[in-house]
Amino acid sequence: MDENDDVEATVDVSRKRRRGESETSQRMAKFKRGAAVATRAIADKKLKGQLRHSEKLAAEAAYKAAKAEQWLLPEDAGTLEAEGLERTWRFSQEEIVREAETGAAQKVFDLDLPELGPYNLGFTRSGRHMLLGGRKGHLAIMEWQQRHLVCEVQVRETVRDATFLHNEQFFAAAQKKYVYIYDKRGLEVHCLKEHTGVRRLDFLPYHFLLASIGEGGVLRYQDTSTGQIIAQHRTRMGTCDAMRQNPWNGVMQLGHANGVVSMWTPNVTTAVVKMLCHRGPVRALATDAQGMHMVTAGADGQVKVWDVRKLQPMHAYFSRAPADALDISQRGLLAVGFGRNVQVWKDALAQKQESPYMRHTLASGTIRDFHFCPYEDVLAVGHSGGVSTMLVPGAGEPHYDSRVADPYQGRKARREQEVAHLLDKLQPEMIVLDPTTIAQVRKEPKEAAEEKKAEAAAANEARRKEQEEKNDAKKRMKGKNKPSRRQKKKQTNIIEARKPEIRQRMREEGVLSGGGAQKKQPAPIPEDVPRALHRFYKKGVQ
Repeated sequence: MDENDDVEATVDVSRKRRRGESETSQRMAKFKRGAAVATRAIADKKLKGQLRHSEKLAAEAAYKAAKAEQWLLPEDAGTLEAEGLERTWRFSQEEIVREAETGAAQKVFDLDLPELGPYNLGFTRSGRHMLLGGRKGHLAIMEWQQRHLVCEVQVRETVRDATFLHNEQFFAAAQKKYVYIYDKRGLEVHCLKEHTGVRRLDFLPYHFLLASIGEGGVLRYQDTSTGQIIAQHRTRMGTCDAMRQNPWNGVMQLGHANGVVSMWTPNVTTAVVKMLCHRGPVRALATDAQGMHMVTAGADGQVKVWDVRKLQPMHAYFSRAPADALDISQRGLLAVGFGRNVQVWKDALAQKQESPYMRHTLASGTIRDFHFCPYEDVLAVGHSGGVSTMLVPGAGEPHYDSRVADPYQGRKARREQEVAHLLDKLQPEMIVLDPTTIAQVRKEPKEAAEEKKAEAAAANEARRKEQEEKNDAKKRMKGKNKPSRRQKKKQTNIIEARKPEIRQRMREEGVLSGGGAQKKQPAPIPEDVPRALHRFYKKGVQ
């Protein structure tokens, strides 16, 4: 029996090992960087060895990354599961909190602030801090999981929107006239007087750009690292109340009162895209983390899902009332808010769903704004009665990258990360619709390529002729600087200088007549000279 038990244990271990290796090989496909290089046809032994070594290193890196993910990261995010005839949208928040673990249940709370609302909300990229901006001038930062109030300030004027900057140390608030920047102690740091009548704010973390839009319909970009205004674009479509960034490419998406959604970049003075999305004003916008789907809500009661790559509608949902707020979680859950009602839809972007994933009704107040907390299964809702949170299983990404956003970082790590982000800051010119074109070679049109080819041929021909002329001149000048030629040139110069004097003397002696010398008359040959000797007498010599 002992031997059989040992054999069965060995078989189980081998099966688990094979299963683990198969899972590891499947995970390795995610970390591979393209296909391997075929080295069989390479004749150079040195190059072949270098390529084989680099391929071996790449395979080892992918294997180690897959093993680390398999050991350290959990399998999947949790979700609600219904049994039998049950439906997940029938589960109330009380039932979910009752069944959830203690740590998750403590994340649900209600802040009753009816005199200062409605509230706009914002989270840091790590999800650790929450920003509250009340319409009546209440601004606050809190570590919401520990229920710890970091700072609180009453500005005594209207606050229309608020957003964090690159971390929790600073935040911007769109007040009645200007935009103000505060630090985490609640002290005013800057007053941005170029931003007037602002309704919406957003911050681009990879470019350190603060974007604003408001009553005049002017979209402004300001670099928070240098303080300079990067761009000011006039949309010419009136007041704008809906603005969201596309996290994939950094393009700002604006929803206008005529039902048009326009997309803007700081390096183009006109909209790069204009889409007629609704028959009434656009009330809210949202884009998923991959930048492939955009969701719009209009006053016509429709919630439409758009394919950003094709700029075409995929499907639409109807709500009982026009939606006031939209947001998409890291895992692709869509939240729709109207009145006192919150609906959460699962897998609603890729294909149309028949029923929502979750429903929740607020005890009091109407919804103004809400956001999913990064890396948490929590939806924070800002309404006219204060701030509330609700559990949404499966909303947050369970795996976080500490180099991008670390919920557990300390002061030293935060400072180092801030310096690293400033060094890695992207320029505004890199904000384009398709960011993959930045690393590619731009192909020229056929006409431009032919024109450039003709210009190059003409330039080569001109260069060849110029070189031939230089060679001919060099040949003609060859040997002209010899010592004998230099001496002859000196004598020639002397003779040329004395020539007028010699001519004058010859004229006086009668040798020259007019302009030339007199011709000598041939002397007669004596008669007694035989004819055979006549050739010895020179003609013209006397």
